[in-house]
This record gives sequence, structure tokens and C-alpha cells, in this order.
Amino acid sequence: MAKQYDILFRLLLLGDSGVGKTCMLRRFAEGEFDPSHISTIGVDFKMKTLEIDGIRVRVQIWDTAGQERYQTITKQYYRRAQGIIFVYDITDEPSFQHIGKWASDVDEYAPDKVQTILVGNKADNEPKRRVTKAQGSKLAEAYGMEFFETSASTSRNIKESFTRVTELVLQAYKNDVDHLLGSLDDYLDRAALQDEKDSQDASRTCAC
Repeated sequence: MAKQYDILFRLLLLGDSGVGKTCMLRRFAEGEFDPSHISTIGVDFKMKTLEIDGIRVRVQIWDTAGQERYQTITKQYYRRAQGIIFVYDITDEPSFQHIGKWASDVDEYAPDKVQTILVGNKADNEPKRRVTKAQGSKLAEAYGMEFFETSASTSRNIKESFTRVTELVLQAYKNDVDHLLGSLDDYLDRAALQDEKDSQDASRTCAC
């Protein structure tokens, strides 16, 4: 069977419990939204294929539990991630204040080339907003991250945020990707030449 993608990256969603990480992931990967909240136990993941600059990128997106009792498990996944999306809830100021703790963990455990963005989720719930867009933008700037406000409920900026972090990962790992794709091209070229040679040999030995 032909391979359905050129390269695989792992992304990680990090943030407090209840900020909407699972809803964001389901909206992006499956186009669905379920407002009933069931906390993730440990980790879960979904897959999605994106095409960026002609490269088919398969993203494996890990949805981590925000509860403290699961954070030892979660940290084991940091070192395997190429991209991380920090998520807070714009209606929950403590979740915004805790981004610093999540970022500190990433600095300690994740690879040096890991790419990060900051997302303020539940942006459709304007009446209950407790964190301004300016505050989110300022925090992202302080950490050198790009910033999005999203809504899993309305799909606002969901595709854009996941796509952007994937683009950043692709750029950061461009040399590795070029090497892998080059190796793949060489392999396919050799395979095509071998097929052509086999076909010519068969025509010369045909006794029909």
C-alpha cells in the first residue's frame, strides 16, 4: 500500500484541566464538538494529515491530562514532541497564570528545537472573559511564541493554530525533512529504474 504521508511529527497540547484541549483536538481532527466535559485520563491522541508546501505532513497530536496527578506521565511525552500548543481558557484567569509553569516544564524536558505557540481558548464566551487578548499577546511575546484566540465551539482559529505550529515544526526540521525526502526520492528513482530494467529484460527473453 502506498504511504499516505511524507513525514510524521508529534504535537502536544498542554494546559490546565478544563481549558478545552480535548474539544480543540476533536474539532480539528474530526470536525466535531461535544460540550460535555470528561477529563482526559493520562494521555490520548489523534492523527491528521496536512499538506504544507507540497509535503504531506502526518501530525500525531497528543492530548494530555491537566490534573497534577497525571503530570509525571505527561512529562514523559515532552521529549518526543516536535511542537507544543499551550492552552488556557480566556474565562479562567488561573489557567492563564499557570502557563508559566507549563512553559518551565517544557524548557526542562522538551527537545531544544521544539516549536511552541500560545492559544487562548473559549473565545466565543466573551461575556465571561477574564483574560484580555492584549494580556495573551503580551505573554506570548514574552516567551517568543505566536498567539491565537480560538473557539472549539465555533471552529474559530482551530485549523489555523494547529496548521501554524505544524508549519513552524516543518521549518525548524527543514534540513532533516529535506534529507528524508531526498532519500525517498532516490529510493523511488532507483525503484523506477529497476522496474524499467526488469521490463526490458523480460521483453528480450520473451519466447512468444
